[in-house]
Amino acid sequence: MQPRSTKEPSRRKGSESFQRPEPAVAEKEPVHSQPVSPRDDVQVRIANRAYELHGERGHRQGYALDDWLEAEREILGLECNA
Repeated sequence: MQPRSTKEPSRRKGSESFQRPEPAVAEKEPVHSQPVSPRDDVQVRIANRAYELHGERGHRQGYALDDWLEAEREILGLECNA
């Protein structure tokens, strides 16, 4: 059996001096300054109402879909009748 060599892998010459330029990262706008579409607004209203219904139900688990559908009926029903 031959002793194992503890050599490190050879590196190319000059690879240490080569650095990739970092891409310019565009700063994102804060979320609160981005325009809200009407669809997003409706979904937020439905989510808030579904959470209210969840609370009215005593925060019992297993009724999330029922609460969401009821909130949709209330919110979208109000908009259709307006």
